[in-house]
Amino acid sequence: MRECYGKLLTQLQKGFRAAMITRLDATGAVKTVCSEETPELWARLLADTETGAFVTDGPVSHAEREDGLTVVEFYTPKPRMLIFGGGHIALALTKMAKMTDFHVVVFDDRPMYANPGRFPEADEVICDDFSRAFDRIRVRETDYAVIVTRGHRHDTECLEGILRGAAPAYTGMIGSRRRVAIVLKQLERQGHRTDALARIHTPIGLRIGAVTPAEISVSILSEIIQVKRLERGAIEGRTSDVEIVEWLARRGDEADALITILSTQGSVPRETGAKMAMTYEGRTVGTIGGGCAESDVTARARTVIREGGYALFTADMSDTAEDDGMVCGGAMRVMIERARKPADLG
Repeated sequence: MRECYGKLLTQLQKGFRAAMITRLDATGAVKTVCSEETPELWARLLADTETGAFVTDGPVSHAEREDGLTVVEFYTPKPRMLIFGGGHIALALTKMAKMTDFHVVVFDDRPMYANPGRFPEADEVICDDFSRAFDRIRVRETDYAVIVTRGHRHDTECLEGILRGAAPAYTGMIGSRRRVAIVLKQLERQGHRTDALARIHTPIGLRIGAVTPAEISVSILSEIIQVKRLERGAIEGRTSDVEIVEWLARRGDEADALITILSTQGSVPRETGAKMAMTYEGRTVGTIGGGCAESDVTARARTVIREGGYALFTADMSDTAEDDGMVCGGAMRVMIERARKPADLG
């Protein structure tokens, strides 16, 4: 299991959308990974899941047949925030971006500003001339680019590099309206399309009256989240539980069972695609929502660990929600698969 999820995580780290395909029968599970790195196979997989042969709920498609169950879980790469400029705003923004689960890359041309000691939270810190930034960074359509350099000459270099490549999900540039107008007019004279320039968020950030670097960072991150959730939610919302995938890629051989939410109805604590790994003794990593529903699922999972194969289980919280004081009162359909049989079970 660890090897399969390691392959999946590698594809995501390369910036490809990917899927884990699980085929289950009485003897156990067979897992394969498919990604955009193989375009023909990826297109065929998307077509198969859209034909009606699969039941689809958010990022998970599944088909139940006499010979077993096939489940396809879709994943998108963790969004990257590319911060051009290593000043005070970049410091605060890096910390906040990590709290909201971005992969953060900081780029500056000054060694005293672009170093891991200054940005310990950043995933990557690159020190190089801004003119070479896009030889070092391949911009993806899922990236969020923030331009907060110390001068409009560097702003222009960064913006030109972004405009030459794939259009990221978000591009924002700091600066006064006058400074911004100068840069955009210069780029327009160089032949850049006006519709592409119009998509740049500048002056950057939501208008909240921000003054300090921390407040400005809040306004920038708020605008990025607004784009991410409201404008791109249909694209980026199609992803399963990446955090548990990272754990499975490192330590998946420790799990005895893997539990995945296939579909939901009504108000439930976790969405489709949420996963939880567990041992026969009841130790868990991740969650499918906690409470009585999770307790019932883990009890069923112990049976699967003992007997092998897999099980489908509907956790219905509608009957006990009011009595237990629960906020949620819907139902969720979960898949329980045995990852391994503990040696002490014989």
